[in-house]
Amino acid sequence: MSPALASVNVDVVGALLLSSQRPIKERFRALFTLKAVRSEAAISWMAKAFSDPSALLKHEVAYCLGQTQLSLAIPILAGVLSDRQGQEPIVRHEAAEALAAIGGNDALQLVKDFSNDPVQEVRETCQLALAKLEFQQKCLDGLEKAEVVGDEGGNTWGSVDPAPPLLEVDPIVLKTVLLNPEEELFIRYRAMFSLRNRRDEESILVLAEALSCPSSALFRHEVAFVLGQVASPLALPQLLARLRDEQENPMVRHEAAEALGDIPGVKLEEVMSKYLHPEVDPILRESCEIALDMADYNNSKEFQHLTLSA
Repeated sequence: MSPALASVNVDVVGALLLSSQRPIKERFRALFTLKAVRSEAAISWMAKAFSDPSALLKHEVAYCLGQTQLSLAIPILAGVLSDRQGQEPIVRHEAAEALAAIGGNDALQLVKDFSNDPVQEVRETCQLALAKLEFQQKCLDGLEKAEVVGDEGGNTWGSVDPAPPLLEVDPIVLKTVLLNPEEELFIRYRAMFSLRNRRDEESILVLAEALSCPSSALFRHEVAFVLGQVASPLALPQLLARLRDEQENPMVRHEAAEALGDIPGVKLEEVMSKYLHPEVDPILRESCEIALDMADYNNSKEFQHLTLSA
């Protein structure tokens, strides 16, 4: 742990996370501080946030718990995934994905148990998680060729992804797989992460095209997420279209909003202002608040200094 993280007062940060009186952007910063600390106390504070009324915050808590890859988070996530009455689909979906990020037999059994969930986004996430964990086991058994991981595999973001990249290097093949609605979703996800890792103009444009695929909101939401990671203005028109489409699933619109906030140099105030009113869906409204905060940071001198010195 870095000296800066070692000096963090986890209880103070945890209390900020749980304070519904504070702006959502401050609570998100507190959450990601706890994620970086990765202690038992930090996990305990994060778990308490699942009683919060904000579905967006709870969804992000589930994501962060998965990214810690700490097995002590598994019972917490299992409770969230199982709570059909108390937790929103976007939160349960993220809990399932987080379980796959942590891995192990307990996680595998949990996502298997919910792979026929009546909620499509949760069901598809559990099926994806199950496919990922079974693939990883086959790699360990020598039955599948393991993917290259980390920076060597092209993932420079440090994220634990819901599928490993395909080893295929031909971008035309990857495009065909990604855009094929008849292909297994796990394989399409693998193509998605391969294209993200390539990070060239051709790959980004293919990913942007995939935002219009009609078959799965879960798929479109993940495409928006990876476009936020690559943070390229090439995808601006498609991300804006997803954000503005009132018929689109809120999960997709939320991810498109946050992806827009990740792209440096984009002026979002006018675009986002119409979604900041109380009558707007809370997930979308809060996502736009987060996007504006991210855009402020990405356009700041602090961020520009970090980028130039990297």
